[in-house]
Parts: sequence; C-alpha cells; structure tokens
Amino acid sequence: MSVEDGDWTRPDDLEGVREALIEWYEADHRDYPWRRTEDPYEILVSEVMSQQTQLDRVVEAWQDFLDRWPTTGALAAADRADVVGFWTDHSLGYNNRAKYLHEAARQVEDEYDGEFPETPDELEALMGVGPYTANAVASFAFNEGNAVVDTNVKRVCYRAFDVPDDDSTFEAAANELMPAGRSRVWNNAIMELGGVACEQTPNCEAAGCPWREWCSAYQSGDFTAPDVPTQPSFEGSRRQFRGRVIATLQAYDELEIDTLGHRIRVDYAPDGETGREWLEGLLADLEDDELVEVERRANETVARLHR
Repeated sequence: MSVEDGDWTRPDDLEGVREALIEWYEADHRDYPWRRTEDPYEILVSEVMSQQTQLDRVVEAWQDFLDRWPTTGALAAADRADVVGFWTDHSLGYNNRAKYLHEAARQVEDEYDGEFPETPDELEALMGVGPYTANAVASFAFNEGNAVVDTNVKRVCYRAFDVPDDDSTFEAAANELMPAGRSRVWNNAIMELGGVACEQTPNCEAAGCPWREWCSAYQSGDFTAPDVPTQPSFEGSRRQFRGRVIATLQAYDELEIDTLGHRIRVDYAPDGETGREWLEGLLADLEDDELVEVERRANETVARLHR
C-alpha cells in the first residue's frame, strides 16, 4: 500500500485491484433482470424503484411496470393517477417518485424526441433525476458514467483503503479506483461487493472477497464502517398515510374530507389531534406534489386524485 496526500491508502497494484474485482463479479453475481439490459428507460425505472426498497421486492414490480408501460412513449401517454396507483399498489415508497418518473418520460418524448440523453449532466435535466440516478443510468445504459457512490461503496472504500468518512473524498477515491471506460461493469461490481461480501457484518471468506489481499480491514480485523442511515419507521408515519390517501381515492371519483379521514385511520376524529386539520395538511402536501386535488365547496370539502 502507499499513502498519498494523507487522505486515503492507495493500493500499489491498482490494476490488480481492478481486475480482481471485475473477474470476481463476472464469475458470479446476483442475477437481477435490469443487469441484463442496456435500455436506459428500463434502467431508470429500476433505479427509481430501488430507492430505499429491497431489490428482491423490486423485481416483480419492475417487470409488471414494464409490461404495462414498456416504453417512455407508453408511460408518457398514461394517466398519472394510474402510475401513482401502481406505485401504491406495489408498496414502492414515496409516490412522488411515480410522478417524477411519469414526467421524465414526457420530457424524453417531448424534449429529446424519444431518445434518452446519455451523460450524467444531461440526464440530470430529467424530472426527479438527481446526481446518483443520472450517473447510474449513464453507467449501466451507456457506459458513460463516473463512479457510483452509494452506502455500500462507501463502506467498501472505508474498510479496504481507509477512505475517510467524507463525501467528496469518497467520490474522488471511487473515481480513482474505477478503470477508465468501464463504468458499467465496475459500478455493478463494486456495489455487488458491498452487497454480498462487505456488508455491515462482513462476509469476506464465504463470499470470496477479491480484495482480501489489499484490504486494510481484513488485515487488521477492524471492520468499523461509517454509520448506515436507517429508514424511519413506516408504521404510523406520514408516508404511510399519504399512501393510504392515494390508495383510497383510487376507488372513488371523490370523497368528502371527513369520510376520507375515517377511511384512512381508525382514530380519525374531525376535531381531534389526528383530525381535519391534520388531514388538510396531508392533502396540502399531496396537492403541492400534484397527486391530489382538493375542492372547497359551500358545505363541504372534497378530495380526488389529480387528473
């Protein structure tokens, strides 16, 4: 090992490190269907669905989604309420992601004549596509990305090469480790390493980690890693009730607000702590996200899905 600038421990045999990881990945890895495609639309759908959702749960939803809307053109032409309803039915988390994916499909059709942009900077122009997702699509669809840096990659770099817990240093180190022009296989491989070998509880021997020869943590036995953010409890959360509102309104043209309240929680009381004021705040957020519409009439307030 060698240390440069005191920031992280670089391997002397960088080419050996690269080839060892790629050979390990190509010999055996988890066979997710989106790893068998280079279609940017299919990859974007997988990336959006995979945000804070276990990959094994995404597989069926991903295939169902593509069966229903196989192209950006099909998705762009869909009713947004149907797309949001699909998201809720498949328990895919924040419904905003469905709205943004729908809008991104419209952008590809309207602004790019149905052809996906290819670079991370261009992809970031799509609605709801941040730096991580843009880079992932550029890598896996076009082999044009930088190093992907997610929680797994941070854990691997921290343990193997003493990369400090600093986002900019993680990004610089990950890009230095990645071989030029091989972002597709490299990013898949290093995320796989973090997902099956260098987990929170390491699995070095059983997974045949290809970096044991170079890994600082393996040599020292100290497998400390940066804190891994935990998902807030879903049960009883605002996110859960947003989903219940969407799912309930799918079955009705519209519902009076107190009727809706009683349908989404058993302890709903119009004048209570979790009553009308609470529900109006929830609906206001959903209105801002263009997921529902609220109409205030002379004698009642009604809610419906956004059209």
